[in-house]
Amino acid sequence: MGLAGKTLGIVGCGRIGEEIASRALTFGLKIAYHNRSPKDLPYSYHSSIADLAEASDILLCMLPGGEGTRNAINTDILKKLGPTGIFINVGRGSSVDEAALAAALQKQHIFAAGLDVYADEPNVSEELLEQDNVVLLPHIGSATVETRKAMGQLVIDNLDAYFSGKPLLTEVT
Repeated sequence: MGLAGKTLGIVGCGRIGEEIASRALTFGLKIAYHNRSPKDLPYSYHSSIADLAEASDILLCMLPGGEGTRNAINTDILKKLGPTGIFINVGRGSSVDEAALAAALQKQHIFAAGLDVYADEPNVSEELLEQDNVVLLPHIGSATVETRKAMGQLVIDNLDAYFSGKPLLTEVT
């Protein structure tokens, strides 16, 4: 299946989602997205995940974790994506109902899936492991030399700020 002319729907189009969208354009993909509210972007906005799934050929989940997004991708959303749809999750595993995803793959309610994150990391459910139409990666989406160096530098910069009595760059509350 070619990518040109297909629609990539991004669920959670934050900073990383926007970067993915700009790169996806070079493959001839159309971009659509869902956020809590519209952004000033040149892409098609959908007010619900269900509407976005229905309009997408590929649904990319970039949602953050937490109770507000738990199982946001569920049976209903996957059915809207349809039998030729591809689901990709590189956000947080908790945002996907993995039993529903495994069932959708098995029953061919969607065509395929690609996952880099899981609800119970590092464990992957047996139901997903048994599917032949899913690509499973061990949470390596950020495993580039540059990203790992930047992550290490951020730790050093936070420690320096802490011991200098300055505000932390990335404070966790």
